[in-house]
Amino acid sequence: MEDTSFAKDPMSHSNPTDDTLKQILIEARTIAMVGASSNPERPSNAIMKQLLHAGYRVIPVNPKETEVLGQRAYSSLGEIPDPIDIVDVFRRSEDTPAIADEAIAVHAKVLWLQLGVRNEAAAQRAEAAGLTVVMDKCIGATHRALHIAAK
Repeated sequence: MEDTSFAKDPMSHSNPTDDTLKQILIEARTIAMVGASSNPERPSNAIMKQLLHAGYRVIPVNPKETEVLGQRAYSSLGEIPDPIDIVDVFRRSEDTPAIADEAIAVHAKVLWLQLGVRNEAAAQRAEAAGLTVVMDKCIGATHRALHIAAK
């Protein structure tokens, strides 16, 4: 069920429908995970493992890591040499405008802010540049809930 607590603000972002989310996840091949951690206690580690198992190419983005779950880590989105479908963000809400700018610069298709991560300015910037934006929603839980088959 969608969170409608922000619906009173006309400038407030609305997440795509479940049908659109399903299409995004079916079409996506490469996910850049900003804030990915090699620490198995961190949620990003578990979600990255789930997405890898589902057949996605997941590229960790974290300047403090060299490798996460066997995947080479990059310090920034701009360092990734391949096209990125989804930028999945495991960072604080206040960090997301700069990440949105990076996602725009690398021509990502989707900016996905994880559960608890919400920033209207970042969403507005990304949407204005043509990206689909998902906020405050776990990509792993969404993948499971929509019953998307492994790639």
